[in-house]
Amino acid sequence: MRDFIVIGHKASTSSDFSLNDLPGSAGRMDILCRCINSAFFLSHDIRTDVQVHLLLLGQPEPGKIIRFNGENIKHLNPDERSSGALIKKALEKNVSDVETQSTPGVWIRKGNLKTLLDGFKNESRTLAYLREGGEDIREIAGSLNDAVFILGDHLGVTDEEEEIILNTNAKLISVSPHSIHADHCILILNNELDRALEK
Repeated sequence: MRDFIVIGHKASTSSDFSLNDLPGSAGRMDILCRCINSAFFLSHDIRTDVQVHLLLLGQPEPGKIIRFNGENIKHLNPDERSSGALIKKALEKNVSDVETQSTPGVWIRKGNLKTLLDGFKNESRTLAYLREGGEDIREIAGSLNDAVFILGDHLGVTDEEEEIILNTNAKLISVSPHSIHADHCILILNNELDRALEK
């Protein structure tokens, strides 16, 4: 299983936003929706070996995690509005520390970056943090197919978040010599991991 964690610093933690204004009223939820699409969609198919964990840190209740699982997902179409609708539906649920399923393949719970990463560490999963200057994905893709990839949104990652990530001994990896959008990073990661599997 490939897992992608995307940190949404401004992403709304209430369902009270318009699907017609994902960048504004939803706190740049459009970025997270594009990440979902990049993670799951093939031409006329969906990747069943992928999970996406959206860490929503916006108002009014920062600290919600929405998990999308490709094996069970339903009602997901390749457009931002479709992903946004599934996020909105998840946010309508009463949230606790225990996951609640909102729609097939989508769950929500309370949590923060540390609890999310600690869960993967307990499973002995390899953590990989995307950052400029990290190891070239093309050199190490063969060892990362079941890794957990950590990405920031348009604001990147805060100093405090980076300290939490680095304390997990996450590998530092890079997919480009340039700073690129999170959804583009996910596309490149999927491609390089696919190519490594074919070797």
